[in-house]
Amino acid sequence: MKKIKLGIVGCGGIFKYAHLPAYKKMQNVEIVALCDIVEAKMEDPEFPPDAHRYTAWQDLINDPEVEAVDICAPNYLHSVVGVAALKKGLHVFTEKPDAISVSEMQKLIDAEKESGKVYMAMRNNRHLNVSKFFKQYIDEGKAGELYCGRCGIIRRRGIPGKGGWFTTKAQSGGGPLVDLGVHMIDLAVYFMGNPKAVSVSGCVYNKFANSDISDSVNSKFGEKKDDGIFDVEDLAMGFIRFENGACLQIEFSWASNIEKETAFLELRGEKAGLKFSYIPEDNRIYTEECGRLVDIAPRIPEPDGGHGQNLVHFIDVIQGNAKPDFTSEQGLNEMKILQAIYESAETGKEVIL
Repeated sequence: MKKIKLGIVGCGGIFKYAHLPAYKKMQNVEIVALCDIVEAKMEDPEFPPDAHRYTAWQDLINDPEVEAVDICAPNYLHSVVGVAALKKGLHVFTEKPDAISVSEMQKLIDAEKESGKVYMAMRNNRHLNVSKFFKQYIDEGKAGELYCGRCGIIRRRGIPGKGGWFTTKAQSGGGPLVDLGVHMIDLAVYFMGNPKAVSVSGCVYNKFANSDISDSVNSKFGEKKDDGIFDVEDLAMGFIRFENGACLQIEFSWASNIEKETAFLELRGEKAGLKFSYIPEDNRIYTEECGRLVDIAPRIPEPDGGHGQNLVHFIDVIQGNAKPDFTSEQGLNEMKILQAIYESAETGKEVIL
């Protein structure tokens, strides 16, 4: 079995806890190079001992052994490293978001087309068992037309890496709308058949920059800096209209005065409504049977490692064993939505895409 020779850019928590365990289970992958600007991060005993170590990503993509790159670095580097790697003739996988602006996303698309290599961004929600079930249910027409919905991930106090790159717009591209919104907006639009957005309205707020209280394990992500920057939102709300007449309400927060941390996605169809949840027993289908209203609770074990399954899919696509379930044009559509939310919040007007 031919192994894909893989280079990793960014050896922080998302690589160590989500990507590395998946790669360790794959017989067709070999990590041959690691890169991080902090050398100590590459000395973790769990990391491949014989992999080349670099402190500059440019050196990693020039390593002749590397065939594919997995980018786990801060958001602003996703497109920068991705474009350079594609131009070097390497396959590219990047953590979400694909880029921090529409113009950067377009550079990725252009480089992908010119290279002929596989480009993919993390869409781990699509690869959960329950997501696969709901997608099949929808594709078989059992929900009917999905014409509206709402989604969000809201935290009471869970700001990640306060003062670090997460809260610095030049490096992250935004706050919870970018960090969390990518997940649920993508899954909602994916379930709805990937319609293009035609208009967006939104509001963003920054009210908890001076709070150091945390009740969420998610606040441990990133590296805090007491003298750092916090120039992104801590809450975003919005409304999206699509070309097929469907609409979607969104809400994402790192901090707000709510009862508890919650993630939700609800879609309304003519034949059935769907409720997606990370908690297995909370997933539901709301429909009618034999003249009665019926709630269906699918028995689907979770978690099944959406990150890992997404990475398996990436390697399968490189080796010609699968067709990609993600396209860069879908990434562009979502980036247009995110950017329009910020524009709408700044201007106080609806943005036509």
